[in-house]
Amino acid sequence: MVKHESEKSRFVIEQDGNECVLDYVLKGDSVNFTHTYVPFRLRGKGLAEQLVESGLQWATENSFNIKASCWYVKKFL
Repeated sequence: MVKHESEKSRFVIEQDGNECVLDYVLKGDSVNFTHTYVPFRLRGKGLAEQLVESGLQWATENSFNIKASCWYVKKFL
């Protein structure tokens, strides 16, 4: 389950005691997704994709201009 931690400007999935993270920077009416991280042992399970889908859905619902300096997020734009 993806959790939005707005106070830390990130989306998180906690699994097996590890955190998978999508970081962003919110400036005015724009959001820049800056970094995606999934621990090596949890990769290949679609967790990063879940983070990005949740982040993009949130940004769209809030009518933010979406930018991505993260290469992984760029694949979804």
